[in-house]
Amino acid sequence: MWQYTGTERPPFAIEPAQGQESVWDYPRPPRVERVASEIIVMHGDTEIARSVSACRVLETASPPTVYVPRTDVHMSLLAPVAQQSFCEWKGVASYLALAGQAQGLPVAWFYPQPSAAFAVLADHLSFYPGRVDCFLGDEAVKPQHSEFYGGWITSDIVGPFKGDPGTQGW
Repeated sequence: MWQYTGTERPPFAIEPAQGQESVWDYPRPPRVERVASEIIVMHGDTEIARSVSACRVLETASPPTVYVPRTDVHMSLLAPVAQQSFCEWKGVASYLALAGQAQGLPVAWFYPQPSAAFAVLADHLSFYPGRVDCFLGDEAVKPQHSEFYGGWITSDIVGPFKGDPGTQGW
């Protein structure tokens, strides 16, 4: 079985075309960088967020997760849920559902007190494509194949991605 060493793209990785990125070229530990495009998050006809100040987290094998500043989110449309998780890099995450659906699936998460290396994520939220409609520029984002991961798949990102069928071993 192939094991990732952190130094090369695996033989099963899709070769990126010009203008594309391979998630297998993303670093571990992850890196945070600014997003150049406008981000829009919708639920039906309701705009939940719009930002030109978002950032994305790039981590080996995963599509980017995009984080929107809280100031660019209509927070009245979201409500906390009693769920938390732990990321070895970023810390403890809290979750939000659509207001009035607090028992429903979370549509967003955030790090109330991110680790020092990811302090830039303080006061930012990331949204699950597929649970709400997410747009990067004019492109509709495809959801990552996972109930847990919330990566943003666009035409300029190639995998395979963590969470795809058959990836449980990595």
